[in-house]
Amino acid sequence: MGRLTQVTIDFETSHLLFPTIIAIVLGLLGLAIVIRDRGRIAAAGGYWAGIWRDMDKPRFLGAIGLSLLYFSLMVPVGDIWPNTGRGFLYCSIPYVFLTGVLFMHDRSPRSLLPLAIVALAGPIFVWWLFTYPLFLTLP
Repeated sequence: MGRLTQVTIDFETSHLLFPTIIAIVLGLLGLAIVIRDRGRIAAAGGYWAGIWRDMDKPRFLGAIGLSLLYFSLMVPVGDIWPNTGRGFLYCSIPYVFLTGVLFMHDRSPRSLLPLAIVALAGPIFVWWLFTYPLFLTLP
């Protein structure tokens, strides 16, 4: 009977409880949508073929590639300076700049200057905000 009042927490895995519950709920909801709309999903092949044909493939695939590169490099770069957030900072500056360049129509030096300022100031401000006032470390 005395064990009913004791609580033990496994700190190695306790942080995984809510993400696991949310993933299960989202998976069940997704499965319910697939079951409910299976006819419309099966008939959507022509719709997606038209979307793929008409889309701006270099920008779409470039944004996906830059995002994958950004997220895959952030932790290894951050491991060089652990618990400082510099991985976030040093990866975010080129990511913001290159993504902006990718989506710009006019890439003249005059139009690249504001983008370069934003690419420098934005990540530096976010890094400073999380590091000093909020005392949170970024990767």
